[in-house]
Amino acid sequence: MNGFPLVRPLVFRLDPERAHRLTIRALAAVPPRKAPPADPMLRVSLGGLEFPNPVGLAAGFDKNAEVPDAMLGLGFGFVEVGTVTPLPQAGNPKPRIFRLPGERGVINRLGFNNAGQPAALARLQARKAARRPGIVGVNIGANKDAADRIADYETGTRAMADVADYLTINISSPNTPGLRALQDPAALDELLARICQARGDFGPPVFLKVAPDLQPADIDAIVRIALHRRIDAVIIGNTTIGRAGVEGSRVAAQAGGLSGKPLAPLALQRLRDFRTASGGELCLIAAGGIGSAEDAWARIRAGATLVQLYTALVYEGPGLARRLVDGLPALMRRDGFASVAEALGTG
Repeated sequence: MNGFPLVRPLVFRLDPERAHRLTIRALAAVPPRKAPPADPMLRVSLGGLEFPNPVGLAAGFDKNAEVPDAMLGLGFGFVEVGTVTPLPQAGNPKPRIFRLPGERGVINRLGFNNAGQPAALARLQARKAARRPGIVGVNIGANKDAADRIADYETGTRAMADVADYLTINISSPNTPGLRALQDPAALDELLARICQARGDFGPPVFLKVAPDLQPADIDAIVRIALHRRIDAVIIGNTTIGRAGVEGSRVAAQAGGLSGKPLAPLALQRLRDFRTASGGELCLIAAGGIGSAEDAWARIRAGATLVQLYTALVYEGPGLARRLVDGLPALMRRDGFASVAEALGTG
């Protein structure tokens, strides 16, 4: 039984950031447990990694790598920590997170708030030394006041390459002024070239996280450059600066990125656009508005090898990952597929 709806009203009385901080503390206080094994038909291969299931935790929940094993224990097939920047960063002024309960969305303008790469690195080194199982990726970003933002990504790549199962290059946040300019073709090509050099020949897979607010020409250029630089996957995408579906909300005018259920139609369409532009040659990871097994299955059918979620946890609670993992096999059998790879891009 999912008991979270009973306590959600109490949680929602708290400021969103305070509620999140208390959640992290509670998870850190409980010894991690091993999740029940997922159905073997959910196993997925990407970038040389073997994922036990395709349902992942998106970056933003565990910014400082404090509870990756606790989240794996909830049933996630992989966890992405961060975004981490080279130097600690306070982020934007508070308040900066706004719930939209009626629409099951969130607007945030956090601004890469985190304790810096050294703090996350120390925790991940301890995790590696303890030989903890499970796939943990690291999402890296640039400090707001960096003179050379690409150099910040190089720094993050070198720092985290030995402890990350994969690296995500996050150039998709709308809350760091000018960051999305790195999606422009010349800047993106330079960024990825320098990242690949910093990683070296034997480093972890590299994923690129892009915004959903892209035009067709942008998508074509990103696909071309990602394929040229042999990026292992593209994550589509982050929050949107649009407000479709929440126009009537009292907080819709707040600056920041919109996530959750209202983002789903745009995120799904952009996934399809990337699938079409790449002709299936580029591995894709779906994020944005995923809150059920049906949502995850629709993204897989649209071309996503993996899916990630975060905002839906705010409304559905900690049992959500397990419900998706338990629900996907029935949907796969219903539609006649024996594996995720077999279903990719068929819907």
